[in-house]
Amino acid sequence: MNTAPQPGTTPARGAHADSDPAFFSCREMNSYYGESYVVQDVGFEIRQGEIIALLGRNGAGKTSTLRTIARLDDPQLKHGEIWLDHKSLHDMKAHEAAQHGVALVPEDRRIIAGLTVEENLKLAQIEGPIGWSFERIYEHFPRLAERRRQEGVTLSGGEQQMLAVARALARDIKLLLLDEPYEGLAPVIVQEIEAIVAEIKALGMTTIIVEQNVVAALELADRAIILDMGQIVFNGSAKDVMENAELRQEYLAI
Repeated sequence: MNTAPQPGTTPARGAHADSDPAFFSCREMNSYYGESYVVQDVGFEIRQGEIIALLGRNGAGKTSTLRTIARLDDPQLKHGEIWLDHKSLHDMKAHEAAQHGVALVPEDRRIIAGLTVEENLKLAQIEGPIGWSFERIYEHFPRLAERRRQEGVTLSGGEQQMLAVARALARDIKLLLLDEPYEGLAPVIVQEIEAIVAEIKALGMTTIIVEQNVVAALELADRAIILDMGQIVFNGSAKDVMENAELRQEYLAI
């Protein structure tokens, strides 16, 4: 793979120029599940502290894009560059990307069976760098404090989502990847998770959020990127998406 200095990208329809340097960038990412071509020439930039909503219909390639950025084995990145804070991620394995500050909170949460809430958090901090302290985590997630001795997999869906986010924050992260954080949760729990994500935004944490609840994602995001068939079809402000009914109907079905 090309390991040249961190590149710029060609903005897609709706993108706006900015003089601030990119904190994260990817260029010409092409990823495959076997022979299935799922991420096709995807490239975009994020400035530090921005929240990006990565949107699209089911099967558009959103989760595959997050997994590629997080350097998981599947899908396999066969071409392209990924940069975070002046370091190239494209030649890294998942654990190396995690050590460099990439944290993926997957849709299935991946809470480890047999471990309590606190043990799940401790496991996240075994290999540094360490992020939030337990005291800070429990201050922001009081429900987890109440259940710190409870086995993680016995928590409700909303509580497991809180634990998954808290586990990410337990490490010193530079880029937070949230895959469907509101999926399958009751409306009252969604509000709690929304409040947590809004607090993450207030803290200035660089974040990419994939979410089928498009309106909720756009309300949090600074910018939106829309995928269709594994390719970027829009890269611009969240406000532009909210105000463009034709765009939403064509690519988001709302």
